[in-house]
Amino acid sequence: MKIRLRRAHIGIPYVAFMLLFVLLPLFFVLFYAFTNSAGRFSFEPMVNFFTSSAKWRVLFVSFIFGILNTALTLIIGYPLAMILANKKYNKNAVLVMLFVMPMWINFIIRSWAMRDVLVFLGIGGGDYPELATLLGLTYNYLPFTILPLYSTMLKMDKNQIEASYDLGAGPITTFFKVIVPMTMPGIVSAATMVFMPTMTSYVIADILGEGKVTLFGKYIEIYFTQNIWNEGSFLALVMLALIGLSVLIPKLLSRKEAKAKGVGIYD
Repeated sequence: MKIRLRRAHIGIPYVAFMLLFVLLPLFFVLFYAFTNSAGRFSFEPMVNFFTSSAKWRVLFVSFIFGILNTALTLIIGYPLAMILANKKYNKNAVLVMLFVMPMWINFIIRSWAMRDVLVFLGIGGGDYPELATLLGLTYNYLPFTILPLYSTMLKMDKNQIEASYDLGAGPITTFFKVIVPMTMPGIVSAATMVFMPTMTSYVIADILGEGKVTLFGKYIEIYFTQNIWNEGSFLALVMLALIGLSVLIPKLLSRKEAKAKGVGIYD
């Protein structure tokens, strides 16, 4: 009995934290999202969202940036993760730290540094805001792609790769038929960690795009800074729904694939 009470007491701070910093803010977001400026229940923010071409345009642009950044980070990060996971390099702590260290630096500082580099190269946000923003996003989120891929590749069954070569498969066939399926959990994790943060980013777009690129996160910030809480809260609710879908859909697809193969990729 005393042990149970002690366990209950240990859980009190966590429950209090969840109530104060998760559930209570979420309640206020829901409250403002379905009320008007007078504080009365209303679907006005929702109607404004679905009938506003400007908001849909920003959402579409954010979606495109999310897709492009996810694709770029995977294209760049996948071979880098393979190099790090190679037996010749995976014991080299210095090499691994080179990819991890940028995460220790505040992303605002990294973004300003990247802005100076792009201006020096002649592709700054003043003349090429979309390109500069995309490169800045890729630079900032690349470590979040490399780490889950690197972790997954360390656990790969090398015997399957050797068996593929022994059975006559070439490097390309082995890569797409053996290596990619085995690293799919890392790919899904990396895409999840990059896609939605890219869509909702606004500081990086502000710095690299020099205010010429507006992503969904920036749109939310504009409404809140102008004290339009109802519109901003509904946009935040849309963002939460998109985040939930971005996590749920890959899991459902993986379960469907697991049932077909009889093995779960998250097992």
